[in-house]
Amino acid sequence: MRAFTYERARTPAEAAAAAASEPGARFIAGGTNLLDLMKLEIETPRRLIDLGGLKLDEIKATRDGGLRIGALARNTDLAADKRVRKDYPVLSRALLAGASGQLRNKATTAGNLLQRTRCPYFYDTNMPCNKRSPGAGCSAIGGFTRSHAVLGTSEACIATHPSDMAVAMRLLDAGVETVRPDGATRTIPIAEFHRLPAETPHIETALAPGELITAVTLPKPVGGKQAYHKVRDRASYAFALVSVATIIHEDGSGRVALGGVAHKPWRVEEAEAAMPRGAKATTEALLSGARTTAQNAFKLTLAERALGAAMAQPRG
Repeated sequence: MRAFTYERARTPAEAAAAAASEPGARFIAGGTNLLDLMKLEIETPRRLIDLGGLKLDEIKATRDGGLRIGALARNTDLAADKRVRKDYPVLSRALLAGASGQLRNKATTAGNLLQRTRCPYFYDTNMPCNKRSPGAGCSAIGGFTRSHAVLGTSEACIATHPSDMAVAMRLLDAGVETVRPDGATRTIPIAEFHRLPAETPHIETALAPGELITAVTLPKPVGGKQAYHKVRDRASYAFALVSVATIIHEDGSGRVALGGVAHKPWRVEEAEAAMPRGAKATTEALLSGARTTAQNAFKLTLAERALGAAMAQPRG
């Protein structure tokens, strides 16, 4: 691990300004992803800005009947919140499907959204990786691709986004509240927050340099039967090969988002019109344009079967 300076932020705006003032500065909260990356010298920040002293962990109702989740709310606390379990159970289930109890006790809402890919080539500093070193090339293309993306890929990157929580947030149409270095605030729709790789896979979100997430907002509950199905190689502490988040209403209509298949949580609203016709019709629309390899083509069938299992659950 390389040397770095450390400071504790007093306000969100101060933290954003400090991060923008020095290239390579990073925010740290739970540290469940960043510290691992620093030990491997994948991330080499010159300056760490600790957010732990900021009062950004509150979970509270909004005026329009939704929920505002502080950026530093712990995954364990969010999953256990009575309002989340009652009105947004897909979010609670997605959180509980991720990592381990110990990590959920430290991991934060914003950090979960911002965690970086678990592509093995990204973690191997001996291998070229455009996400780690722009312009170096992508070792995954032509390599071992069983866990890699089948949707939204590019010639520069085929990595997947690892978050379970982000898939549920995409399903729920969350908004990401931020503060910029100049103190200005904005809300980024979750659909626009994560970027596809294109030619710049190292630019993973819509955040500007120094911009800090302060909260995630959920609109008022939409009801329906909510489920999160995660298919992985072992029962715990493993990332999804495919995950499916669903909201299904009595008439068969609903929403669906996928994890483990793309560089971002994957939802295509137009495909949801096919949900009353069943899992096959829905996944055909949802997976349109998929680009597979011999090693990961099984993800298309796996997504259909996972969605079918969710849709077969009793509703009401």
